[in-house]
Amino acid sequence: MFEFAGGEPAFFALATAHHRRCLEDPVLSHPFTHLGNPDHVARLAGYWAEVFGGPPRYSSSFGGHSAMLGIHAGEGADEDLGARFVACFVHAAEDAGLPDDPDFRAGLRAYMEWAVGEVLSYSPPESLVTAGLPIPRWGWDGLEEDAP
Repeated sequence: MFEFAGGEPAFFALATAHHRRCLEDPVLSHPFTHLGNPDHVARLAGYWAEVFGGPPRYSSSFGGHSAMLGIHAGEGADEDLGARFVACFVHAAEDAGLPDDPDFRAGLRAYMEWAVGEVLSYSPPESLVTAGLPIPRWGWDGLEEDAP
């Protein structure tokens, strides 16, 4: 899916468009204006690129899946944030000019719905993230169980 999307430039465009849409959302704008890292968009692009089959740059540079979950753990986010995040992602794929292939778009949406569910599962204040979790790999048929 990484190559089909257009590689790293496509995922950077997706992350940029998604970030902009989140800033425009009345609920998501608060957490997106209080990001701890000025390189958030580039890191997000790298994470998504790796998930969809791109190079493991996020894992090798930023701590992989456990680090990403750790950023979001214990934040007490409600379900509405998840639905809004998915909607921004779906619209951002269009904004970024990603391929308008129905199977591809369905795969993007299915991943984000799955990912939001996982992130929200770590939302309660007492949540702890296991160290060393590999970044999930998402392909044309969904989550790839044998991913690294």
